[in-house]
Amino acid sequence: MGGFTDEKGKQHISGYHYTFPYWEVLNEIEAEHNTTPEQYTQRYDAIVESIRKVSPTTKFMGLALARAGGNPQYYEYFLNSKNHRSGIPIDYISFHFYATPAADEGLDGWQHSSFDQAEGFLATTRFILAIRDRLAPAVKIDTDELGVILPSDGEEIKASKALPDKIPQRYWNAAAALYAYLFVELSKQGVDVIGESQLVGYPSQFPSVSMINYNDGKPNARYWVLKLIKDNFHAGDKLLETKQNMFGPHEVVVQGFVTSEGKRVLLVNKTNREKVVELPTDWQHATSSSVDEQTGDQEPRTGKLNGSELKLGPFAVAVLKAE
Repeated sequence: MGGFTDEKGKQHISGYHYTFPYWEVLNEIEAEHNTTPEQYTQRYDAIVESIRKVSPTTKFMGLALARAGGNPQYYEYFLNSKNHRSGIPIDYISFHFYATPAADEGLDGWQHSSFDQAEGFLATTRFILAIRDRLAPAVKIDTDELGVILPSDGEEIKASKALPDKIPQRYWNAAAALYAYLFVELSKQGVDVIGESQLVGYPSQFPSVSMINYNDGKPNARYWVLKLIKDNFHAGDKLLETKQNMFGPHEVVVQGFVTSEGKRVLLVNKTNREKVVELPTDWQHATSSSVDEQTGDQEPRTGKLNGSELKLGPFAVAVLKAE
């Protein structure tokens, strides 16, 4: 039975028992407690050693850094097996990224700043992977918190109360498009887990990071884009070299995949304006599933294409399935 023994030696039985396939050891260690690489590695080893005694099949994830590129020494020290107790496993390392627009930016600014910051994060990820490949190539990578935090969230935290909602509906499409873009680019780098944060946010608790409409409880565009990707692309799919000029505007990200269910294309409009994509002949009658401002908090819009052009609304995300 589950439970614990307190500091007085008394055992408390919960009546519940769970298995934990994965355990991430602590969270945002450098941001929340100013933990040094050496301190964290010692604590990681002690925690993992204790958990393995009662859950020997659990896999462990380390670091969970808030600022992926803040201090490379975390990766250099933690991934060096010489700095760990004998037999302590490192199955994954994890780190986070949130785009953070300036306070005076709106939708037209977000289309630039958020994606520019994403480029910096992608460059940082390549750097982290190089350290991993040198010191511990078997360790997997989990980018388990990806999202956007608007300045208004910080205002609420300082005020310690919910403030009037200033988030425009199209923001959710912009944040969803950013995640879809990161999914494409991190997949190219071979990142193992590409996680979106967070399921439920609400006024006074990071509302701009939510996947749920906190006014009515419905899933928003961030949720539907995540589900669209999850339903169409899976581990083992092959990424194709996709010629951008075959599909039109440079601001539209296009990535082809060969899946177990056939060829598919993921398209992401990175801009705050409509884009027209010219479709190659063999994609002019594909099935399309799209998330955009018109779908709102509803499921992706699905239909059959019939022609050489596909219109993508501002910050739209679409998946095309070949016949």
